[in-house]
Amino acid sequence: MANQTTQPPATAMESQAQQGSGAPLALQRVGANARNQIKVSSPAIHGTISKMQSEYGDGVSPELWWERVEGAKSYALILEDPDARSPSPFVHWVAYNIPADRSSLPEGLQEQERLTEPAGLLQGRTSKGNVGYFGPRPPVGDPPHHYHFQVFALDSELAVPPGAERDDVLKAMSGHVLGAGELVGTYQQTTEPAP
Repeated sequence: MANQTTQPPATAMESQAQQGSGAPLALQRVGANARNQIKVSSPAIHGTISKMQSEYGDGVSPELWWERVEGAKSYALILEDPDARSPSPFVHWVAYNIPADRSSLPEGLQEQERLTEPAGLLQGRTSKGNVGYFGPRPPVGDPPHHYHFQVFALDSELAVPPGAERDDVLKAMSGHVLGAGELVGTYQQTTEPAP
């Protein structure tokens, strides 16, 4: 696999920029023909994403809920910002092999490749090069950016190592998507953060 977990963040970001910049969102790439539409929601996101979930705040991943899909063996989550300048879309979160008996993720998941709660959940690299959730951080003064929390129901677990990049996860998901849906939240930073 390209871009193993030992790759420095700057190199990972450059590699992703070359591979996926200008690409459609994950939902358009592998979920467009899904048989089931999944409703995705969050008690923390009602149109806008709070500063607490942004990198201007605490950078805490939000609680997410989704509808279960019959026959699913696992779920995957990809968070992307298509309004970013480069790479676009900017990948803010990749989580996969979410257990089939789950229909939610709690707030504040740890930023590590393999989680013990929920057991089996793996996380991949963001466009910044870190593993786990990287909250919104649009440039100060930009119009609101749109953050797409995309959830996929899969007919198998993915044979992808921890710390994988979005494109490796999408390649493994191809042909295995039973259902897909998204929640879109916006974030805008109008003032410079305090030093």
